[in-house]
Amino acid sequence: MAFESAMQRLRIPAPGAAAVISAMDTTTAPLAPIFLSHGSPMTALEPGEVGPFWQRLGAAFDAGSRPRAILAVSAHSLAREPLLMAAAQHETVHDFGGFPEPLYRLRYDAPGAPDLAQQVAGLIRGAGLPVHVTDDGGLDHGIWAPLRFIWPEADIPVLPLAFPPDWSPSRLMALGRALAPLAQQGVLVYGSGSLTHNLRLLFGVAQRPALDAPEMPQSAAFRTWFAERGAAADWAALADYRRQAPHAVLMHPTDEHLLPLYVAAGAAGASPQAVRLHGSLTYGCLGMDAYAFGDAAPALAQRVAEAAIPA
Repeated sequence: MAFESAMQRLRIPAPGAAAVISAMDTTTAPLAPIFLSHGSPMTALEPGEVGPFWQRLGAAFDAGSRPRAILAVSAHSLAREPLLMAAAQHETVHDFGGFPEPLYRLRYDAPGAPDLAQQVAGLIRGAGLPVHVTDDGGLDHGIWAPLRFIWPEADIPVLPLAFPPDWSPSRLMALGRALAPLAQQGVLVYGSGSLTHNLRLLFGVAQRPALDAPEMPQSAAFRTWFAERGAAADWAALADYRRQAPHAVLMHPTDEHLLPLYVAAGAAGASPQAVRLHGSLTYGCLGMDAYAFGDAAPALAQRVAEAAIPA
């Protein structure tokens, strides 16, 4: 598999000694890890139904516990082994081409989290998994497009974690479980991808579907199956989704856009409930679903339902 990443140029240093987790301030309420479908890059300009949801999500977190940092796992930052991008300051990466010029003017230059990177590396190595740390950085559109609506001030430090797209869902859940202590320490584990992602259904046809096209039956069946299995915390089925989910290969010819979900879910524990926070669709087949995981997920869902869109 070709590693599709705006970060392919990054240097991967040899692993150093395991870091020791330093004492951190704990939050009164643990942060539920989340998975967001980020959609087309144009979502940053034309968010449709998901834009107001992202705004309410930020308000919902702020009403509970505003993150002190964000660990971001995006389908567009891939590496041969887990790689923490520990830059002190990130720049906005426009990792796409052929879109309207205003999209390239958008910025989300958030601060980085180099100290947190060393602590997270210690957690991952402590779980017996490989990890590398680089002082390079940059936020791909899978990270910054939703964050521009959730926390537009770009004042929360972000630590991207590039992941191997050839790791199985089960192994990526193990990677997530290594991150579980972060929920009690004010760090939000944030996976970004797409619940359904087959661009051939958008660009490989004679006429591109309309943004508000009716949903394909195959997409509806897959998204419903995922929501039902998630609510039942049936991770044996979810990890085996390519065999068990209806129309799985059609909805994900390659699965890098779904894999960040497993890292986020693992960060909520061994077998967490998956609570769907939002379910909308673009182009009839590109799911914009959002999930939260674990014991803190129902309370977050309630706060999202009650949140007002910030003025």
